[in-house]
Amino acid sequence: MSTTEMPQAVALPDGPAFSARRAWAAVGIILVGEVMDLLDSLVTTIAGPTITRDMGGSQEFIQWLAAGYTIAMAAGLLIGGRLGDKYGRKNLFLTGLAGFTVTSLVSALATNPETLITARVLQGLLGALMVPQALGIIRSLFPPDKVGMAFGVTGPVMALSGVAGPIVAGWLVDADYFGWSWRMIFAVNVPVGVLALVAGLVLLPRSQRQRDLRIDLVGAVIAAAGMAAVIFPLVQGRELGWPWWVFLLLAAGIGTLAGFVRHQYHRADKGLPTLVLPSLFRKKAFVSGLFIGILFFSVMMGGALLFGLFFQLGLGMSPLKAGLATIAQAAGMVLGFGFSQALGMARRTMFIGFAATAVGLLAALGTIAVQDDPVNAWWLSPALAVLGVGSGLAIAPFFDIVLSGVDERETGSASGTLTSAQQVGNALGASVLGTVFFSVLNGRRGEGASAFTAATSAALLVALALVAGAALCTRWLPERAVRPAEE
Repeated sequence: MSTTEMPQAVALPDGPAFSARRAWAAVGIILVGEVMDLLDSLVTTIAGPTITRDMGGSQEFIQWLAAGYTIAMAAGLLIGGRLGDKYGRKNLFLTGLAGFTVTSLVSALATNPETLITARVLQGLLGALMVPQALGIIRSLFPPDKVGMAFGVTGPVMALSGVAGPIVAGWLVDADYFGWSWRMIFAVNVPVGVLALVAGLVLLPRSQRQRDLRIDLVGAVIAAAGMAAVIFPLVQGRELGWPWWVFLLLAAGIGTLAGFVRHQYHRADKGLPTLVLPSLFRKKAFVSGLFIGILFFSVMMGGALLFGLFFQLGLGMSPLKAGLATIAQAAGMVLGFGFSQALGMARRTMFIGFAATAVGLLAALGTIAVQDDPVNAWWLSPALAVLGVGSGLAIAPFFDIVLSGVDERETGSASGTLTSAQQVGNALGASVLGTVFFSVLNGRRGEGASAFTAATSAALLVALALVAGAALCTRWLPERAVRPAEE
């Protein structure tokens, strides 16, 4: 893009005019933070087996590496945006970035599973402070008619990062730089984070603060407690032998989340600010969108963990080869995003995506079934490609369609809640599919490669059921993404 094509300088409410070059540099800083967050949500799906071998952690430890990060982010996202409004988006973004960098260093230096899991949970919380500020900061950098150009850059960058994440993680682990092996996937964040922090202090615009904004901290605690009470039994129940209190805790977690909804209604009735607008819970389209987000993204994260485990533990592949084996799925997802543009942002596109995802899962099951043990991972590439295309088709219109079913004043709250639901789905996927995989695997000890084949097949069947549930929920969505102005 030439200089003449860049948006003109924009005057901020409480600061000097930003030149086009400075504005784009600020966008780059925002993207660094978002890419760091995205990669850290993915890298442990590839590095998990190596980390566990090195630290001597349990099978549940592998699940917590992913679930701990994502459930903490889900809880934090409910309040992260409001904190940015109250204390300033720049301040919250840089605070989150600084904390994320520090916890990355702690993760890299961790000597036991407990320290690493704690650092991962803190990473998720700090990421939840950082990520919600991006939208507001970017919008403040450009005039309204040019802001779309900036958002047009962020999509491809994030998509490319998602494709590269598992491969980069595998490469860093295999390369074993300085003898640090898996620690490099966290250590690499430190110099990048420090540079972005210094640049952000200089280049990011200040934003107005709403110092008198009241935030529902009690609601945030209730939601976080409910999420944790649901995830803990799903991950630890198997190791504990499924005692009665595990099921009681799971039921209590679900009840606590229902209590969170009632708490939001109660605050709204009293004229107090809420984390989620209660009116959203009366809209079938939005509630359906929440279930779709939880169900489908659980397949996405759970599937990534599942194939990472199968390729490395079951087939003996190195982390790098395991990362490379997922290229077909990543490429398929990019194609799926492209196909969605031709099909349009419609409910039908999402349904086709879910159907294609189901076909990909069935193809993976069939490929595993017809091959003699051990399975050749590369024969799974066509199935993974179809799975990727389906995922891209389903995800591309998801936010637009669900948000088109809410009122304009509800859009901000709905968007944040959907993003949080996405992270809940990620945590559930790592919990549920991981638990199914290890339960079947441990029940068939001594059977060699066939035990891993059976465990993977069982988890794929559960993933298939989750996709079917997501597809069923589309019946309550709007036919297509329509903004109020278009109606």
